[in-house]
Formats: sequence, structure tokens, C-alpha cells
Amino acid sequence: MNSKQAMNHAADNIRILAASMVEKAKSGHPGGAMGGADFINVLYSEFLQYDPQNPKWVGRDRFFLDPGHMAPMLYAQLALIGKFSIDELKQLRQWGSPTPGHPEVDVMRGIENSSGPLGQGHVYAVGAAMAAKFLAARTGNPTFDKETIYTYISDGGIQEEISQGAGRVAGHLGLNNLIMFFDSNDIQLSTETKEVISEDTAMKYRAWGWKVIEIDGNDCDQIREALTAAKAEDKRPTLIIGKCIMGKGARKGDNTSYEHSCKTHGAPLGAEAYKNTMINLGADQNDPFTIFDDVKEIYAKRAEELKDIVAARYAEEKAWAEANPEKAAMQDEWFSGAAPKIDWSSIQQKANEPTRNASATVLGVLAEQVPNMVCASADLSNSDKTDGFLKKTHAFTNGDFSGAFFQAGVAELTMACCCIGMALHGGVITACGTFFVFSDYMKPAIRMAALMELPVKFIWSHDAFRVGEDGPTHEPVEQEAQIRLMEKLKNHHGKNSMLVLRPADVEETTVCWKMAMENIDTPTALILSRQNVNMLPEGNDYSQAEKGGYIVAGSQENPDVILVANGSEVSTLVAGAELLKKDGIKTRVVSIPSEGLFRNQSREYQDSVVPAGIKKFGLTAGLPINLLGLVGTHGKIWGLESFGFSAPYKVLDEKLGFTAENVYNQVKSMFE
Repeated sequence: MNSKQAMNHAADNIRILAASMVEKAKSGHPGGAMGGADFINVLYSEFLQYDPQNPKWVGRDRFFLDPGHMAPMLYAQLALIGKFSIDELKQLRQWGSPTPGHPEVDVMRGIENSSGPLGQGHVYAVGAAMAAKFLAARTGNPTFDKETIYTYISDGGIQEEISQGAGRVAGHLGLNNLIMFFDSNDIQLSTETKEVISEDTAMKYRAWGWKVIEIDGNDCDQIREALTAAKAEDKRPTLIIGKCIMGKGARKGDNTSYEHSCKTHGAPLGAEAYKNTMINLGADQNDPFTIFDDVKEIYAKRAEELKDIVAARYAEEKAWAEANPEKAAMQDEWFSGAAPKIDWSSIQQKANEPTRNASATVLGVLAEQVPNMVCASADLSNSDKTDGFLKKTHAFTNGDFSGAFFQAGVAELTMACCCIGMALHGGVITACGTFFVFSDYMKPAIRMAALMELPVKFIWSHDAFRVGEDGPTHEPVEQEAQIRLMEKLKNHHGKNSMLVLRPADVEETTVCWKMAMENIDTPTALILSRQNVNMLPEGNDYSQAEKGGYIVAGSQENPDVILVANGSEVSTLVAGAELLKKDGIKTRVVSIPSEGLFRNQSREYQDSVVPAGIKKFGLTAGLPINLLGLVGTHGKIWGLESFGFSAPYKVLDEKLGFTAENVYNQVKSMFE
């Protein structure tokens, strides 16, 4: 065991590097990083099990950082184990640097998650702990039972409302493989915490079913004892509340203490304070970006220990694989990230049903054919029809993760982040469902899934004003416009950051689900109807939906007008086209389930479907802007310009003009 003096010196080394990174960048958050240095040093030098030669080892322990502003702490720690060079630390927050202001997922560098808005990071850890339990139950591989998920949360994360969902879920499910350190330093960005919170955090987590340990968060012996006790816990997740010192070791210009100050939270220490802090911490004044020799020894020793630990774990995994070759091959395929093999021809849909029902049919097949898929719902499985999946499996319960369904309760953001955490863990395909209007609760998670390029499937039913009697509070008028912005936003690989699909009938729903399951690069949204939707014309080639947009009815050549929509409005256009046909107006009806995907097709294909120079009419149950890029400013779009109303959906169709007759009238007016 490392001596306390040596451990304190190593923690000071992390403090020096963290403060120096921020000082050089002239931007950042040194105080929290300095306070948390003791915990992360003990964790990495004595507890975290990983393979330095194989960062993607499936059985590794994982560390999820919640407060991303504490990036300097993580980068400094990872430098001690050789994942970052000193020169890279010096480039904190600079263009093209691997050390951005908040960590971005990079497993090869030891970063398990992108740390976005406070609160989300530790919920990813809850999801990862669930994934480990699920994989242990599905494969029997003992490595997943030995895996521990560690996470680090700050006062801000504790205050964010999402922490309630995470605390409830982890406690309820008995995630004993989850250990969370709470850096309770009583200081936040603009105030002391006592000005905004007076709760008993320990009591709150105990009420949720957590084991809670309270310690001096800057005492390495107490940290070690707490982690040892947490590792021994076999029924509950553990919260370690560490009373840490914000800006530990910091000194002002007059060499008085600069600890416990809000000013160290979100700004460099400043010239004199930085100089005095470096002196106090024993830094080399000429070169503070240094790893001390005795610290190198601590981590060299740990590297040797890890060789033996990992060798034993690998031997155990090998014995399991030799005894279970089919499961081992299956596990390898799961962690490859490849799209699963699915017999799409086996899916038989019922005509003229809601697309949410069609989704349920697909989910029933996926539950049987994709053994590493987990589906979730926010207390709406019988309405968003994710119960199509649930009927073929059973939900996770405390002590039993042999099922594949996560009943998240009424907690959409928590659910989404847990699914993201499962995806980050690897080996698991996740989908989660709720009403489309409640996607508003999920937007921060959707954005992070897109940023991390995770193929989570978001299932949103009750897609328009046709929710009807529920009224405007539950009618997602503007949500489609919001979520389709993600189709226009490119990720760092130049791809659309999200695939957004709104199918036109039950058969197109099957194709959209096929696209979702084959999309392994980004999140996918499936936007589904509550009400019945008429089938598209017989003989329609639904496979063309995989191009994002295609012709479903009408004239292939020289149409007088092109009718454009997605979702349930397409069949309304088809009915309107029949009326226009009687007046000799040649129409072409186009379904565009994904404009983003359609725009990725060749220019020749796009022009063959929606050519320029021809009148266009668009119909959308959302904001007209949904179709503006397709119809253009010289066409005409019929959409909603206000919130919805409470009435049966067929009445709303009549009152709001979503009928074949109104399509006829609007298009006719374009020729007058």
C-alpha cells in the first residue's frame, strides 16, 4: 500500500497540473479539480481495474465524470497513467487539442463519456451498471459480475433534478456494482451551497436504498476505506460523500489561503495566486508541467499490479469462452457494434393501423431476434406500444436482469440518459419510448447522444394534434421542427447528427425500423401516430423509403404539381390527389420520412423525386417550416401556426383543414 505521504504528493501533482493547465489556457475551472485530486488518485492507483494495453477490454471498470468542468483533474490523472502527454495538457481548451474544455468520449484515451450538462454524466454510469448486470445475465460471462462502475458527482449534479431519477432507479434496482463519489465542497460557481440548498443528502440517498458513507474527501486513508467498503457491498449502490476543499492548496497573492472560494471555481487562479499556490504545493517553478519521480513509481507499481489482475481476469474469461463458444461468439458480435441480423421478411403488419401499432409489431420481432437489445418506456409502454417488446420478455428487477425491458417510471430524461449509459458501456442496443410531446424533457440527452454518436433509438408516439381530446398541452405541434434540426446539424465526422423518421403507414414503419437498426453511427428518432393511418396505394415500393424520400403515387413524368408530406399526412395527400385527378390535374405524391437522409442522396435522385420548376404543395401536422426545404418559398405549405385544440381527432382534421377536400381546394387555388 502506498504511504500517505506519497499519496498526498501524488494528489498535489494532480493539483499542480490541473491549476497550471487552466492558468496557461487563461480559462477553466481549477478549484474543483484541486479538491477532487485525492479521490481520483486513490481510485486510479489502487482500485480501478483496466488493461493499459487494451483500453476497450469489455470487462474493465469504468469511470464516468459528471462535472465536465473538472476536466483538468481527469486529464491530469490520465497523464499519470500515460494516456495524455505533458504537451497535450498544455493545450487545454485550444483548437484541435485532445483536451477540450469538457471531456469528450474517447475510450482509447480513458474517457468513457462526454461530460455535458451537469447531472447527466452520473446517470450514464447508472445505465452502464445496468448494462453490466444485463450482460452478466445474458452471457454468463463472470467478467461482467466483477466489473465496477465508478462515477464522480459535484454539488451541481446533486442539485440537478435528474439526480432524483438516477438515485431512485439505482436504489430500486439494487445496482451494487455502482459506486458514486460526491465531491461535497460546499462551494459552487456563484455562491456557497448553503445559500441554495439545505437538504440532508445522505438521508435522501439512504431513503432511495443506497449505502451511504461520509468521509473527509481529501484524506486518502478514508477514501481507501470507503472504496473498500463500497466494493464489498452486495445489495446496494454506494454513495461516498467526501467533504472536499474547493481549491485545496491554493494560496492568494499575500500567501494567505485561497481555499473555499467561489473565485477558484470558474477562473484561473491569477498570476500571484498561481505562483504562491505552486510554491505551496511544491511545484518546480521553472517547469510546473512535471510528473514527480515518486508519483511515476506509484503508477509504475500499479501498472505491474494490473498485469496480474488483468491476466487472471482474462484467464477466467477464456475458460468461460471455451466452455460457451456460441455465447462467446455472440458477445464478440455485440461488442463489435455491427448492426444485428434481423429477418425483416418475417414481419407481418395489419393494414390501416396506427404506426405506433406497427412499431409494436416490429418490436415484438426485435425482442426475439436481437438478444442484446434493451427497450425502455417512461410509464407508457401500453400507449407508446413498446409493450410489443415487453410482451416477449420481462422487466429488470432488483436481483434479476435476465429480462430486457427497463421500466423507467415517469422520468423521461433519466430514461434517456440510462439508455445512453448502456450504449456507452457497449454490447447493448437501446431504445426508449414516450409521447412525442415529452421529447421536450429529453432534449439535453438527445443532444449528447448525437454529440457522442451513439445509436440509441428514440420512440415517440402520439405525434401530432391528433392526440385530440388530450388538448394542446399534449399535442406536439412544434416538436417535429425542433427535432428535425438535428438532421441538419453535422457531427464531427460530417454526417447528419441524427436520423429522424416519420413513417407514412404501417409498412413504411417496418422500413423505418430497418433503417433505425442499421444506423450504427447516430441516434435515430421514430415519430409515430396514435390514430389509424390509411395504407399507401397498392404496389408501392416501400424499400425506396430507405433513400429518405420517394414517389408513392401519381405521375412519374411531367406532373402539374408535387404533393409532399411525411407521416400520416401522406395518405391525406393521396386522397386529395384522387379529387384533383377528376379535374385533370396531374399530381405526384412524395413521402419524405427523413429529409436529412433524402438530402444525402445524389442530386440526380433528389431532382427525380422533387424536381425544380414544378408547383409544390406540402401538408404537415406541425409547423410549416417542417417542409420549407422541400417545398420552397414559391410553393404552398398547409400546416399549423398555433397550438392545438381539445376535440376528437377527426373533428380537428375537419376544423384545421387536414382533409382530402382541403388539399383539393388549396392545390386548385395554386392554378387560379
